[in-house]
Amino acid sequence: MSSATEIRALAEAPGYHARRTLPLRVEAMRQLRRRRTLLMGGVLAALPFILIIAFAIGGTPGGEGGGGGGSRINLMDVATESAANFAATCLFVSAGFLLVVPVALFCGDTVASEASWSSLRYLLAAPVPRARLLWSKLVVALGFSLAAMVLLPVVALAAGAAAYGWGPLKLPTGGALSTSDTVPRLALVVAFVFVSQLVTAGLAFWLSTKTDAPLGAVGGAVGLTIVGNVLDAVTALGSWREFLPAHWQFAWADALQPDLEWGGMAKGAAVSVTYALILFALAFRGFSRKDIVS
Repeated sequence: MSSATEIRALAEAPGYHARRTLPLRVEAMRQLRRRRTLLMGGVLAALPFILIIAFAIGGTPGGEGGGGGGSRINLMDVATESAANFAATCLFVSAGFLLVVPVALFCGDTVASEASWSSLRYLLAAPVPRARLLWSKLVVALGFSLAAMVLLPVVALAAGAAAYGWGPLKLPTGGALSTSDTVPRLALVVAFVFVSQLVTAGLAFWLSTKTDAPLGAVGGAVGLTIVGNVLDAVTALGSWREFLPAHWQFAWADALQPDLEWGGMAKGAAVSVTYALILFALAFRGFSRKDIVS
């Protein structure tokens, strides 16, 4: 279906309003009922319990059975000190890869899956304007991605409180954050992790508008994210690595300091948002000119 045909159809529809097509609540319910959404939520909710079992079997991290050794303090060493420490540890072990998967899944599968089901042209013939369709799907995909990132620490806090009790957040550098500062700092960590994953979201969404294969869009976004991590490990690139989103993915550790430091997180957020905006713009521009045949 061409854009010209869609425009003529819209002009001939009495009482038609673009903003009333494909409401966010409708798209959200469609995505919520999908099996991959429930499966992804189950995996993230199960991770804290898996770690609790692992710590129970393997011994206290950093202790006699944990293999930490030395006087150096890191998140794994203090994972069982309190619920807050346990939640921070869950974020630490998942931020590098596990949290990439739901973002790539929700953003990469959303448009490509419609094409693979041959339902995309029927949505546009409803008629739903192309920009409105992409906007609705992008907002819902980002909303589910954020929900996935919030789900993990929330479950970890609840499970950690039952297993280890509530208390101050013991810092990797020594000292501790007060109980009243714990939740705001963890919320800041989650916010930064979400912003840092906007690049993966942009990649997945752009690829989703270019292919009819959802697995290709999701896998391509995950693969390119891994490539970025590999390039960041190449120290020979020097200061060029600062232009890679992967270089700043753990800048949220600055939030777990007695004195909050914004420098690294601000740079990382700026890099991620810049790349994401470019990729989202490419997705909207390309899809507006694309002939939809599936």
